[in-house]
Amino acid sequence: MKITDLLTEETIVLEAKARTKEEIIDELAQTLEQAGVLHDLKAFKEAVLLREAQSTTGIGDGIAIPHAKTSAVARPAVAFGRSNPGIDYDALDGKPSHLFFMIAAPDGADHTHLEALARLSSMLMDAAFRSRVESASTKEELLSVIKEKEAAEEIEPETAPASAKKIVAVTACPTGIAHTYMAADALKAKAKEMNIDIKVETNGSSGVKNELTGKEIEEASAVIVAADKQVEMERFRGKPVLQVPVAQAIRQPERLIEQALKQEAPVYQGSGAKLESTHVKGRTGFYKHLMNGVSNMLPFVVGGGILIAISFLFGIKAFDPNDPSFHPLAKALMDIGSGNAFALMIPVLAGFIAMSIADRPGFAPGMVGGFIAANGGAGFLGGLIAGFLAGYLVVGLKKAFHKLPAAFEGIKPVLIYPLFGILITGFIMLYVIVDPVKALNDGMKHWLSSLGTGNLVLLGLILGGMMAIDMGGPINKAAFTFGLAMIDAGNYAPHAAIMAGGMVPPLGLALATTLFKRKFTKAEREAGKTCYIMGATFITEGAIPFAAADPVRVIPSIIVGSAIAGALTMLFKIGLPAPHGGIFVIPIVKGSPWLYILAILIGSIVTALMIGLWKKEVKE
Repeated sequence: MKITDLLTEETIVLEAKARTKEEIIDELAQTLEQAGVLHDLKAFKEAVLLREAQSTTGIGDGIAIPHAKTSAVARPAVAFGRSNPGIDYDALDGKPSHLFFMIAAPDGADHTHLEALARLSSMLMDAAFRSRVESASTKEELLSVIKEKEAAEEIEPETAPASAKKIVAVTACPTGIAHTYMAADALKAKAKEMNIDIKVETNGSSGVKNELTGKEIEEASAVIVAADKQVEMERFRGKPVLQVPVAQAIRQPERLIEQALKQEAPVYQGSGAKLESTHVKGRTGFYKHLMNGVSNMLPFVVGGGILIAISFLFGIKAFDPNDPSFHPLAKALMDIGSGNAFALMIPVLAGFIAMSIADRPGFAPGMVGGFIAANGGAGFLGGLIAGFLAGYLVVGLKKAFHKLPAAFEGIKPVLIYPLFGILITGFIMLYVIVDPVKALNDGMKHWLSSLGTGNLVLLGLILGGMMAIDMGGPINKAAFTFGLAMIDAGNYAPHAAIMAGGMVPPLGLALATTLFKRKFTKAEREAGKTCYIMGATFITEGAIPFAAADPVRVIPSIIVGSAIAGALTMLFKIGLPAPHGGIFVIPIVKGSPWLYILAILIGSIVTALMIGLWKKEVKE
């Protein structure tokens, strides 16, 4: 797709009336609405302003590229506005902006559209092209200038300079539409001018492009990571890595390249996780595949769990038509939460694990395998096995069928992989996996039921402490996953300890900022207020900023408080049938809700007191 398919005469404003940043955004958004591009003008403008709040899209040299990817957009389009007097757009170079390209991309924009939008961002790095855009006197002339530039770029070969000096880079911005590609082009253009060999990987909306290999990373003098979002970093362990905002690569490519060549950057230490020799998309280790499944499953867990909890408020058995407390609304909530959201939980987990391993062809076999696990009583553990089984099975199918003639390429993902993937995964799950895993689940349930109070308290101590060690990281997620498996097996005690342990870190820190104000900066005290809400709603990650600022004092304090809370829930014989929800699900715990609240409060107070005693007063 060409840019001139997205930018038309009806979306061009040669003489913009706007005089402020907000006015130009409003004027161009209204132009897009009048052209039938938007479903919802207000929602689109909010998305554009949200992107601006992350970092300005006024990139300097008189250019601004406001953009948003949102469901408020009906079809991909570009609006152009030109202001001869110039507008203060908070540009990176501090100068007025004259040329405005507003990019509107729908949530489901395909790669063709996104590549065209990325091409526009790249073209704007050419000063001669910008000059012609500035001087175009009619809409027809403007479109003609863009068509000529596109045609020239299609036939212009990209040649890398012969150089012994090599660096690699990664560029990424939150939306992955404009800054990602402009930064990449700025680095490549400057490297070519300096006779430096560079390869730039882009993490845009259409996925990872020009992906760096292990050999390329190994041969490079240093790595530049110009990104405003998370990128895969572990592969750079042991290399000098220069980490900067994506805008800096657009504005100062030469300075970054010089710093990289001189290795004026810290050596990236990584987390110590073992890596493959190359960084292969979709094959990044057991934990990442598991987390892809868990993160996509969580909305079903949270939404369904809270609906179930609300159902219980009408009475523990108010959803049962044969119970005297029956209420139709309670039944509807239970049907939606348990009968539908929870029913999808294990298939979604398995489907996204398989998709992480084998890309999209793995999704259907994973979903079917997870569905068989759920219906066969293999539960959460069966779903995990189904996801990995289906994913690696499809990887094997890709290798088995890779020598088929090119004419069959189109039917592989829609016929061959789903047919054989679902068939083989289904047979293995039905006749090999389900029955043994069901027996294992039943055995684990009976073992937990037979534990004495002392052993249960020890288990609660361990699970509660695990929730605080890395606050949302692998250890936290391992404990949470275990709790979900136990709920699925009908044992609610472990997850009560897990949720209590996860609520304590932010609540304890919030309490500490209230009781020991002199030991926290003003910014930390403000963050502490937010931690009350995050802790109450079981968002352990609220403690991360405090732990990062003072790990030696904070991390031991939150681990001790969480471990105590987890142990107390076991001692008080509390069970939690809902997997998420924080304070909203406390009324439906098995046992005393007041004792559950007491366990969380005691853990939070212990954390707050330990931090308050350890920390020193701060001088702002």
